[in-house]
Amino acid sequence: MGCNRPAREIEPEDIVEVIRWIYERGKKSMADHVRSYVHAAYSWGLKSEHDYRSTSQRRFRLVYNPAAGIPTEPKNVGTRWLDEEEFVRLYRWLECPDAPVHPPYTRAVRILMLTGQRVEEIARLHVDNWDAEERIIDWSKTKNGAPHAIPVPPVAAELIESIKPNGYGWFFPSAMDPMRPVSHGTLYSFMWRQRDRGVIPVVTNRDLRRTWKTLAGQAGVPKEIRDRIQNHALQDVSSKNYDRWNYMREKRAGMAKWDKFVRAMLAKKRPLKLVA
Repeated sequence: MGCNRPAREIEPEDIVEVIRWIYERGKKSMADHVRSYVHAAYSWGLKSEHDYRSTSQRRFRLVYNPAAGIPTEPKNVGTRWLDEEEFVRLYRWLECPDAPVHPPYTRAVRILMLTGQRVEEIARLHVDNWDAEERIIDWSKTKNGAPHAIPVPPVAAELIESIKPNGYGWFFPSAMDPMRPVSHGTLYSFMWRQRDRGVIPVVTNRDLRRTWKTLAGQAGVPKEIRDRIQNHALQDVSSKNYDRWNYMREKRAGMAKWDKFVRAMLAKKRPLKLVA
């Protein structure tokens, strides 16, 4: 529908018909994603064509975004996080799973739990990102577009140092294609299968990020430093426009507190035994 028509001739009802078909199949999230993709494509086209700084000829002759008025699916804000008992239960299972699992997958999730980073960034961890001497993970580009570097807690550094990256430099290569890192979707589905078996707590990858933020606060890491460690965009004028300090010293202090807390938690807490 519309695949052979110029973009400028597409009307809102054309997009609605495509999205409605997906929605009525029960794929609400996919329908919302398609709406977002179409909206983003038209937004890019409009900005490209009407950029007064460019002298290139207009290619699309767009005048408006036909997806702009289409409502989005209501977002469900997650609240799930693991308490100490659940954290230890999941961590211990990942150390010694009771089912065949590609080892890099369990290691990647443990690093997620120990660092609180975005799943895509940990999944794509490459030798170029790891500074072994300083025990720092350094990403040149991240989800929010800003460079990001974190000192990892010693417990996570020890795990990373125990891993031998594959021939392509990936710490967590895909089981299907070693030339590529594991995808965040694969890590999600791997965790989902274990949840369905009842051997680990019900948790998603984003819940793990929320868990780190919560437990690290319990460990005494200030919220500002937790935000910086997790690379959450700071929107105040001072942070955005003036503050160029990298806060590495403060991040190290925060990670030292977290390391002490997580080691104590793993030492004193025991995972609950499952009842057959």
